[in-house]
Order: sequence, then structure tokens, then C-alpha cells
Amino acid sequence: MIEGLAALYIFMLAGFTGYEIISKVPVILHTPLMSGSNFVHGIVLVGAMFALGIAETTTEQIIGFIAVLLGAGNAVGGYVVTERMLEMFKPSKKESSGEGS
Repeated sequence: MIEGLAALYIFMLAGFTGYEIISKVPVILHTPLMSGSNFVHGIVLVGAMFALGIAETTTEQIIGFIAVLLGAGNAVGGYVVTERMLEMFKPSKKESSGEGS
């Protein structure tokens, strides 16, 4: 019981800390911040897989599975956003109509 309360306390502290840190970042920097922190998403995913691997009860396995799904979605989403952001900096291709050549 004590371990569960300690884990809940750490989770709450991490949530409040993350909210406070991200809320101080200017809006224009959110996308570069997300793309620059993709490695953190990978670490979260590895941690979720480890937690799922050592889960013993059905409740722990369900929570671990949800954590793996959310971690994977977060990592993939970070890379998708990064790719879209990088597309903005590529020069646009002008199409030639083929007429008058």
C-alpha cells in the first residue's frame, strides 16, 4: 500500500512539474521542443515496457499495456510532428506544365 502511495505521489509531482515547465514555454517553441525531446519519449516507452514486463497482477498488466500504447503513440506523434515541421523548411517544387518548351 505504501509503495502505491509513493508511486502516486511521484506521478502527481511529475505531472505538476511538467505542466509548470511547459506552460512557461512560448507557444512558438512548442513544436521544436517536442521534436527535440523525442528521445525522452523513447525512454518513457522503454520504461513502460519494463513496467509491463514485471507486472504481476491483472491490474498492473492493464496499466502497463495502456502505458506502452500511450508511450508508443507519443513517440510516433513526436516524429510525425518533426517530419511536418521539417517539410516547412524544404523549398517548394514548381511544376512545369510542359507547354512552350
